Amino acid sequence: MLHTGRARKTRLLCQVLYGILVALLVITTFFPAPDPALSLPLVLTIKLVPLLLFIPLVARGDNRGLIWLSFVLIFYFMQFVVSAWLTQGALAPSLNALVTLLLFVSAMVHLKINRPE
Repeated sequence: MLHTGRARKTRLLCQVLYGILVALLVITTFFPAPDPALSLPLVLTIKLVPLLLFIPLVARGDNRGLIWLSFVLIFYFMQFVVSAWLTQGALAPSLNALVTLLLFVSAMVHLKINRPE
């Protein structure tokens, strides 16, 4: 339930950043060319299932759902930062880390704005 008009804007921002993060995870699975020894469906499942569980909660702007999403985002953020560090600031892991950080911050702002009276 949205409690203010500003909460609609922050919910929309969370939805857009969530979609960008999912798209980036899919894109970075296929580019650069994946290792032929890996099973792409398995890799996509491992990458996406923890995030895709939150689709209905992010769509509604559910406060508890965004809190749990934030916990999951911490693990993604850690993995992206380590990848960016090990590749000396490669574009893909750095961009993923930035989008994950922005989604986390926008979720926290949404929770602050959308809290009940």
